[in-house]
Amino acid sequence: MCNDCGCAAHDSRHDHDDSTPRRQPRSLTVLHDLMAENDRMAKHNRAHLDEANVFAVNLMSAPGSGKTALLEATIEALKGRLHIGVIEGDLATENDAARIRRHGVPAVQITTGTACHLDAQMIHAALHDMPLQGLDVLFIENVGNLVCPASFDLGQHRNVTLLSVPEGDDKPAKYPIMFRGSDIILVSKTDLLPHFDDFRFDRAEAAVREIGCVSPVIGISVRSKGGLDPWIDWLDRQRLDRRAAKPATVIGESAHERHG
Repeated sequence: MCNDCGCAAHDSRHDHDDSTPRRQPRSLTVLHDLMAENDRMAKHNRAHLDEANVFAVNLMSAPGSGKTALLEATIEALKGRLHIGVIEGDLATENDAARIRRHGVPAVQITTGTACHLDAQMIHAALHDMPLQGLDVLFIENVGNLVCPASFDLGQHRNVTLLSVPEGDDKPAKYPIMFRGSDIILVSKTDLLPHFDDFRFDRAEAAVREIGCVSPVIGISVRSKGGLDPWIDWLDRQRLDRRAAKPATVIGESAHERHG
């Protein structure tokens, strides 16, 4: 998928016949070093966020699942109560950041070019352009992709994954790493359920449980506002729990460490 996440490194072994499998060990070493450096930077980011008392949420999904629309609805629901900032990740354009700024919220756009995910170094650079001292919550909208973002800790405190009704209820089974590492799964675009009779909420939730994820699964529709209150309640609880936690137990904690 890209040269940054290691996909190309894994695929490189297919460029040779079985008699020359020598590039695989080198590729694995490079990937290990890459991930170790990313985790080091993620811990630095998390400590920086903790120092500023900012709760950070990594928002992930396939393209078109409604991440930006969810952020817009969340911003409006929390207006006057919490100060929000957003880091947007896309391969190109500032379209999503522009949408967020129209709500009076600071937004920093990261354009990754060919990389199919954000990484901790990108977030570190973006944090320097974000007024952290005045924020309560920072949302990171990751690049639309159900594979690579799941492997990269950014320094966030919680992971949120969207599963939209048009995608199908079997996506948790097909992309278990992404969904297993999520702190909450939002089944988005539930207003479309009457038009997609092959999607069943109970099957989607069962698929989440079968991969060993015990996180809540909530249906939500930005259009009808259905499910928005439970989502906001969850966000509030997580933010307050994080604030009440002892720094020694939370600073430097990665998503990989939380979920094993």
